[in-house]
Amino acid sequence: MRTTTPRRWRSGTEPATARSDLKLRYLLSLTFTPLFAIATVAFAVWAANASDLGVPSRGTLTGFAVACGILTLFAAVDLVVVIRRRRTEL
Repeated sequence: MRTTTPRRWRSGTEPATARSDLKLRYLLSLTFTPLFAIATVAFAVWAANASDLGVPSRGTLTGFAVACGILTLFAAVDLVVVIRRRRTEL
C-alpha cells in the first residue's frame, strides 16, 4: 500500500497559492530576448570571420553563439507564456 506524502516539504512560511511576478518576468523577457538574439548574431558573425589560430578560437565563439541562441529561445518562450498568462489573469 502506498502512502501519500508530498514530494516537496513546505517550510510553512510561503503562501499556498504563491504566484510569480508576471510584470517582472514580462520586463525581463522583453529586455533579454532581443539582447540574446543580438549576441547570437554577433558571436556567429565573429566565429565565421575568426581565423583558425585566433584567440578566442572558432569553436569557442560557436559555443557562445549556440548558448546565446538557447537563451534567446528560452526568453522568447517565457515571453509568450507570460503574455498568455497576463491575458487570462489580469
